[in-house]
Amino acid sequence: MNDFELQKLVEHISTDSFELPFKHQALFNPRLRTTGGRYLLGSHNIEINPKQFEHFGMDALVGIIKHELCHYHLHLQKKGYRHIDKDFQNLLTKVEGTKYCNAIPGLRKASKTLHIYSCTTCGAVFNRKRAIDTKKYVCGKCKGKIRKTKTFKKS
Repeated sequence: MNDFELQKLVEHISTDSFELPFKHQALFNPRLRTTGGRYLLGSHNIEINPKQFEHFGMDALVGIIKHELCHYHLHLQKKGYRHIDKDFQNLLTKVEGTKYCNAIPGLRKASKTLHIYSCTTCGAVFNRKRAIDTKKYVCGKCKGKIRKTKTFKKS
C-alpha cells in the first residue's frame, strides 16, 4: 500500500464511520516506531506507521485510522480530542476504533548491561541500565561521591 491508497482508505473510512469528510493529508511515516499513528494538530494531517500494516494487516490499520480520525474530527469540531476526554472515548467506542496498537516484535531492545554504583559516604547502592559519569554526579541522598562497584553483562 502506498500513500495514495492510504489517502483513499482514510477518506473512505471517514465518510463511512464518521459521516464527515477528511479534507487533509494521510501518509505513511516510517520514522514512527512505538506508535501506530499520530494526528498533527498544526497541519491536521494524519501519519500512520507502515510497520503496523506490514506486521498486523488491514484490520489493525483500519483500527489505527479510526483512532486518528477521532482525534481529527473532534479537534476540528472544537471538542475534547485528547485520550482522557469523554468525547474522544465515546466516539472511539462508537466507531469501534482501537485504543492501543499492537507492539511490533523485536522493536524494543532490552538493556543487556547492569551498572551498579555505590556512595562512598552513606553506602547507598544504585542500579542503572545506563552508565553515568561519576565525576559529574553525586549521591542523591547525602551529596557524597559515587563510585562504580560492578558491571553485569546479561546474555
